[in-house]
Amino acid sequence: MRYFIELSYNGKKYHGWQIQPDVISVQEKLNFAVSTILQEKIEVVGAGRTDTGVHASQMFAHFNVEKLIKGDVVHKLNSILPNDITVYKVFLVAEEMHARFNAESRSYEYRIWLGRNPFLLDFSWQIHSQELDVSKMNEAANVLLEYEDFQTFSKVKTDVYTFNCNVTAAFWKQEGNLLTFHVSANRFLRNMVRAIVGTLVDVGLGKISTNEFRKIIESKNRNNAGLSVPAKGLFLTHIKY
Repeated sequence: MRYFIELSYNGKKYHGWQIQPDVISVQEKLNFAVSTILQEKIEVVGAGRTDTGVHASQMFAHFNVEKLIKGDVVHKLNSILPNDITVYKVFLVAEEMHARFNAESRSYEYRIWLGRNPFLLDFSWQIHSQELDVSKMNEAANVLLEYEDFQTFSKVKTDVYTFNCNVTAAFWKQEGNLLTFHVSANRFLRNMVRAIVGTLVDVGLGKISTNEFRKIIESKNRNNAGLSVPAKGLFLTHIKY
């Protein structure tokens, strides 16, 4: 039988979702909790791989088990998991359902705080010395919907079979001092959102124009894009099945 888990986590203390040698990951913590509750070795499969320091307000994972799970497994898991990881649901799905491959789209948010706020240091990139032209940033963000190949915004050393992504939404929304970039696509490349945000901020600062942003995408050269903004401002917010 296959079960899905819906969870969220604060990524500050973790070296991303995926298990890696000699570092702490979210997947490792979840494997331990599920294995402890079910009293057998369980390996969960996540819907995606968030990088070191990236947060998730919604993540899904699946695992297989021979017997039907009984009792309040959500409460039991949360009693074992650290406080920065929370499980919301554990539910039975069809055997062929896959947390990663059956996901139709994923949505991320990148949060910038315009000014200083000591209470948001772990959850936003704070810009307090320069002003951003949000209308120009939105104009450039809309250009993303015209393209499929996003090699420009991918980490150079990566083993993907294609750099093509279907971006269905990309826009900035400002609420007071909080400036949030919303982006949705069927898939994302490693470091893609953080590199896009860094390049769009360059547009907002007047360093490059929307037309130059377009040429950067077409160049397929990571060196032409902007900086990779800090991981702490990035959130995986929604996965659609």
